[in-house]
Amino acid sequence: MRVYAADIDEAELAVAVKELEKIGQIVGVPTDVADAASVEALASRVFDEAGKVNLLVNNAGVGRGGGAMESVATYHRTLAVNLYGPVHGCQAFVPRMKASGEPGIVVNTGSKQGITMPPGNLVYNVSKAALKAYTEGLEHELRKSTDKVSAALLVPGWVNTSIMLKSKRDTALEKGEAFNPDTVFFHEDKPAEGAWMPSQVVDFMLEELAKGRFYLICPDNDVSRRVDNARMTWTMQDITHNRPPLSRWHPDWKASFDAFLAESAAQD
Repeated sequence: MRVYAADIDEAELAVAVKELEKIGQIVGVPTDVADAASVEALASRVFDEAGKVNLLVNNAGVGRGGGAMESVATYHRTLAVNLYGPVHGCQAFVPRMKASGEPGIVVNTGSKQGITMPPGNLVYNVSKAALKAYTEGLEHELRKSTDKVSAALLVPGWVNTSIMLKSKRDTALEKGEAFNPDTVFFHEDKPAEGAWMPSQVVDFMLEELAKGRFYLICPDNDVSRRVDNARMTWTMQDITHNRPPLSRWHPDWKASFDAFLAESAAQD
């Protein structure tokens, strides 16, 4: 098996390549997923060298926060990576995957925040909600056009990754401030007990893909699938029940949500 790993962070890419060399053939390719030409160059190289791709995972992400009035620059940067990164990946790779005649799966990494929309990080929520819509549409189109290539939406729970660390580091650098990694609540080298490790997410993803699932909704050590299902159902019912948006966090609806969650638990 040959794996191509792409990352804009060349230092972390080198670490990943060194680690993965222990289990197989790994090729690191510095790539900016926000740049369509960079991703197109990656796809050209991969197909020139390997001739096929059976699994494409569009996983790059940034965690910049902010509300509705956050700077346009922050919106553009977040959407460029979290939404357009996967779009660039799909547009560069999927036509080649279909033309190869090989079986293939495209996995786009979404987020529960793109489904339940918790307040406090609207920029990120927007990017992941848009990616959910894109991936659903992509799978619908693939289902009609090919029996070889399909798509899936990976929706991790709480995971010990470096996304928060990098976001805080980049913000500090932009402000000319010192950055201390120890101030970050959690990351892969400082794992939180309630969060899964990345390897657990990969194992779960492969298990769910083997079952033919599209929505790969990961639990974690704090939140079960039942709780996730209840939260997602309540969010959709804001529309169908004519409640205020994000009613789960509305003071007039908090007690009702708590009761709904308890009722869902009783049905297990």
